[in-house]
Amino acid sequence: MENDGAAAAGLMAGMFGVMCVIYLLVYLYISLCIFKIAKKCGVENAWLAWIPIIQVVPLLQAAGKPVWWILLMLIPLVNIIIAIMVWMAVAERRGKPSWIGILIIVPVVGLFIPAYLAFSE
Repeated sequence: MENDGAAAAGLMAGMFGVMCVIYLLVYLYISLCIFKIAKKCGVENAWLAWIPIIQVVPLLQAAGKPVWWILLMLIPLVNIIIAIMVWMAVAERRGKPSWIGILIIVPVVGLFIPAYLAFSE
């Protein structure tokens, strides 16, 4: 019985470690995409994309939206609409059709939209 508790604790620690690595990889991926998008859109402080939470600032600037929209992103349900509008504007600024920004809410497809906007010509 005592070994069961230790095994469960070890399993939980391992799962926590794996989740931390996955979170770090997703964070680095999104930050790189926002950084590239900001650079291609001519945003001055594109390096802000590497700072958690503040990374929304270069994204908003790349979309041509006011920075105070960060406050709108704090309101539940409104944040979904604002995020779609921002990604649609980013797509337009990158020369892509605006409907590409709507795909950000599609569960699996939404993971590839930032890379498409960041690394395509």
